[in-house]
Amino acid sequence: MRLWDTVLVLGAVWPAALCVTRYSIAEEMERGAVVANLAADLGLEPGGLAEREVKLDIFHNKKYLDVNKNTGELFIVESMDREYLCPTKTTSCFLKLDVIIESPLRIFNIELGITDINDNAPHFRRDRVELDVSESASPGERFSLPNAVDPDVGMNTIKTYSLSNSEHFAIEIQTGSDGTQYVDMVLTKSLDREQKAVHNLILTAVDGGVPVRSGTADIIVKVQDTNDNPPRFDKKVYTVNMTENTPVGALVMKLNATDLDEGLNSELVYSFTLYTSEKTQNVFAVNPETGEITVKGTVDYEDMKFYELHIEARDKGTHPLLGQCKVVILVTDINDNYPEITIQSVKNTVEENIPIGTVIALVAIRDRDTGENGKATLTFNQNLPFILNQSSERPDHYSLLVSEPLDRESVPDYDITLIVTDAGTPPLSDNETIHLHLMDINDNAPHFPQSFYTIRVTENNAPGALLSSLTAFDPDLHENQYLVYFILEKEIANTSMSMLFSINPEDGNLYGLKTFDYEIEKEFLFHIEARDSGSPPLSSNVTVHIIIVDQNDNAPVIVSPWRAQGSVVEEKIPRSTDKASLVAKVIALDVDSVHNSRITYQLLQVTDATLFSLDQYNGEIRTMRMFSYRDPRHQRLVVVAKDNGNPALSATVTIKLSTVETAVKAYSDLTEVPLEYDIFSDLNLYLVIGLGSVSFLLLITILVTIVIKCQKPKASKAAPPCRNSVISERNSTIADSTLVSNDAYWYSLFLAETRKGKLVVRQPVPKGSRYIVSSIPRGTGMTDTSGSAPSTLQYPK
Repeated sequence: MRLWDTVLVLGAVWPAALCVTRYSIAEEMERGAVVANLAADLGLEPGGLAEREVKLDIFHNKKYLDVNKNTGELFIVESMDREYLCPTKTTSCFLKLDVIIESPLRIFNIELGITDINDNAPHFRRDRVELDVSESASPGERFSLPNAVDPDVGMNTIKTYSLSNSEHFAIEIQTGSDGTQYVDMVLTKSLDREQKAVHNLILTAVDGGVPVRSGTADIIVKVQDTNDNPPRFDKKVYTVNMTENTPVGALVMKLNATDLDEGLNSELVYSFTLYTSEKTQNVFAVNPETGEITVKGTVDYEDMKFYELHIEARDKGTHPLLGQCKVVILVTDINDNYPEITIQSVKNTVEENIPIGTVIALVAIRDRDTGENGKATLTFNQNLPFILNQSSERPDHYSLLVSEPLDRESVPDYDITLIVTDAGTPPLSDNETIHLHLMDINDNAPHFPQSFYTIRVTENNAPGALLSSLTAFDPDLHENQYLVYFILEKEIANTSMSMLFSINPEDGNLYGLKTFDYEIEKEFLFHIEARDSGSPPLSSNVTVHIIIVDQNDNAPVIVSPWRAQGSVVEEKIPRSTDKASLVAKVIALDVDSVHNSRITYQLLQVTDATLFSLDQYNGEIRTMRMFSYRDPRHQRLVVVAKDNGNPALSATVTIKLSTVETAVKAYSDLTEVPLEYDIFSDLNLYLVIGLGSVSFLLLITILVTIVIKCQKPKASKAAPPCRNSVISERNSTIADSTLVSNDAYWYSLFLAETRKGKLVVRQPVPKGSRYIVSSIPRGTGMTDTSGSAPSTLQYPK
């Protein structure tokens, strides 16, 4: 015995709380066996039941349990059969009883769980099974065998089946989704009736209990060699009631004929016999495979009150057998006369601006029935922009009118379904559909998807190339929808837009008629009009903004140091030049825009990489150290100026630097005395010392002269030359208006040019938009170190 659990439930109709207490026992317990001590398990005082009235209410007819009032023990009065108490095959089985105790009143609900024992052997509902098997049956053919049953549960129920030894048959066990096992007998070897007509087999079912129990059934297999079982119907005559006007395809009934044969001898084909009239066969159909009788035509009570169907079922044996039956169908009368609609006048095509109240159609209705079945009303399918106006003189006549403005662009067509319904039970109805088509009028102007178009065109485009497609939309039809596109004329700098751009009048494709240059023209703004072909025509226009996108189509131009095409720029610098001194400045210009015009400088070739450095952004070439006697006199530098385009374009300049010994002479206010140079030769140290001593006095004289000159008033802003002056052999010219307009840069340029004995002149061209920068030799008596003529470079617009 085992106390399972106790559940406290508050009762709504009992004066005391209800306790649900569960116990577990085995079904083999004998009479007098104690199940439990209720006094202890239910929380009662010891001996508390002796003087109180105790009743047991068991939910079965027989009394199986009782209570010892002295000890409070619940004991078995009569042995219990679990299979009787719980006929439903389930793993749990409870015997429910109420214990009622008086003074005070207390009710206890007790559930006694009965565990199963293997006290039942499997048995077959039919202990003898006879099977008729044709001797033409093929190996592998299956025959269903009856299942055995075992009222026990769990491990005590049926575990497996076995068949007595046979060379012709074996069994296969299939398990269903609910755990039930099904037994099929399989023919393993062909049968020969002449050799053996009857096969006696024993089917054994074995359970899984301890000890094991089993049951058997006799399987008698009779070998048949002919198709001797005709199909049979359940009845000879079937009677069916159905209402008229049953829809086509509706199921009337399903016939079920059976054939005790197997294989083709049991497969049946259903059909009408010759006794079934042709008219009946036009109304009903029989499915040859399933035997279902369905409605094929119209069932009309007024046409025929009942139908007789003679049907046969024929098997598919070599020599087929058949069975016959008769089906009588009684037709029930209903409200079967549908109301009718007559459209007397209709307008199927109207213009979309038709006035409200215009009559679209005149409609009449009628119903051949009488009374309530003959009263008909007319409606239409939706809340459409129409109304029905019933005639006051003739209630069965209606007018269909326009109730709201119509718009073809919103709804071009209307399908107005008129529905007439009678008052019968059930009501019948019919419908007619009026198709109304709206004709277009020119009430919509062309519409562009955008009010403003921005079109980017890369410069250097091919003339005639497609720039964009500006397509407008007009929801009207036909000529009201045919659009023509125009460029609204506008002149820019005495040039018409039609000379720059062209638009296809039919499809709105916009083309460029010329090659655009960003450096000359950066944008255009004009209007395009779309006009329909209606009468009168409607139009709309859109603004077009053409933006010319720059290409990197201009290589940098080196404007300083300037040199003739392909020539080398020669510079002379003092050999005593200090570290970080400015030697030369490369300036390049690029007329492209934004990143395409950003220029960086690089040294491609240099005689001594440790002697000079180049600033990649401003192009300044400076010394990285002082010259030594080991350094060559001539240095060659190749500088490349590269823009930031993709691909990048570049220009190069070759600068040949020569180092000289410097001798400074006095100069006047606006002229500068060229410096005298002594060429430093590779003599030995003694020769240098001797020459230095001889020239020392000359140097002192020159210095005194320079001091005197510097004390005189100067008419120009030129600074006196210093020991780091750069002597150039070319005419430097700067043309960038931004650079030359910068005072600091102009001043540095002025100093550089005056050091070379030249005068820098900056003159504005007409309108003052650009500067002409010139360099000319100094006044009389001065020697031009380059030996070249005065030069002037004007930067073109």
